[in-house]
Amino acid sequence: MKFFITLISWLLMALATPAWANMDRDAAAAAAQKASGGRVLAVEKSEREGRAVWRVKVVTPQGEVRVMLIDAASGRAM
Repeated sequence: MKFFITLISWLLMALATPAWANMDRDAAAAAAQKASGGRVLAVEKSEREGRAVWRVKVVTPQGEVRVMLIDAASGRAM
């Protein structure tokens, strides 16, 4: 019985991930780097206005630290 509960739990978790499946962490970092021309410092999952986004902290070529939001579904900077 424990095996089936574990199996069902894993299946439910696997089905819950498609909201983030469109763009992974590395793709979000690459999109932010391309948009800013800078160096990526950190990437984390977040939500804005009910949408899944990646919050990417970058250092621009001018030395400014910026936080960019990358839409997880489309890959576009917000």
